Amino acid sequence: MSSCCPPSRSGGESTVAAVSGPATGTAGRIVLPGGTFRMGTEDADGFPDDREGPVRAVTVGPFAIDPYAVTNARFAEFVEATGYRTEAERFGWTFVFARFVPGPLRKDSPRPEQAPWWCGVSGAYWAAPEGPGSSVDERAEHPVVHVSWNDALAYCAWAGSRLPTEAEWEYAARGGLDQARFPWGDELMPGGEHRCNIWQGRFPVHNTEEGGHLGTAPVDAFQPNGFGLYNVAGNVWEWCADWFDETGTHRAMRGGSYLCHDSYCNRYRVAARTANTPDSSSGNLGFRTVADVNRKRAPAAAVSDGRGGRN
Repeated sequence: MSSCCPPSRSGGESTVAAVSGPATGTAGRIVLPGGTFRMGTEDADGFPDDREGPVRAVTVGPFAIDPYAVTNARFAEFVEATGYRTEAERFGWTFVFARFVPGPLRKDSPRPEQAPWWCGVSGAYWAAPEGPGSSVDERAEHPVVHVSWNDALAYCAWAGSRLPTEAEWEYAARGGLDQARFPWGDELMPGGEHRCNIWQGRFPVHNTEEGGHLGTAPVDAFQPNGFGLYNVAGNVWEWCADWFDETGTHRAMRGGSYLCHDSYCNRYRVAARTANTPDSSSGNLGFRTVADVNRKRAPAAAVSDGRGGRN
């Protein structure tokens, strides 16, 4: 995987305690009619090894999707209602971007050999995203991070929702545009305007913060796409329901994050994809949820890109 993608924790499936809660239906979500769209890309600036292509016609049924990634405030409600402990809490550590880790803690935190800008920080988790002493008190409306795929599923069970398939995610992220590179069109900065939260400067040593943010941004930052979705490019990676490929070891992630940069990882493009193990978590990985709009869910073939399957 690319350098902006967090290293994997272990690759093993974890047992996550089941939770339940009131079904919320489509309240607060944007209802999309579904239909057939052209998924994927064959652009030269893509990553063929990620299987972004070929471009193919895919049909999705109607569904409702959150306009925003799940926030710290909303995740806190889930935790308070259920007593849920994330996998980062149970493992005792999670990956934090090294620049955000205080000096003494950074010195004592192990770093993956292939991605030394990540630290495995003991005591870091969603409510202490940079480790002991940090908090999300001033980031209630930022996306929750340090949540694994398994954690996201537990939240969905409580909220009466589910994770989007990759096909649903891309259909929604495109906002009605056909084969555009980004949710707003083909130019990264139309008219010189920043449209997403990605790395500015030379990674990983210097971020100019020209886009206004060093780490995560509020979930309603920047302009929404044509369907009213915010930050489907940059800010945080978002878990999807599908396996990344037929091996069944990694779950798909979409959208890129604040650590992506055109010089090495432009996976904030709509068709870009990457993956991680279901138990992995990091400071640039979150999720948004979807809900069915009728009792009968569309067949798996209608909502999957045919790569990894629905479950």
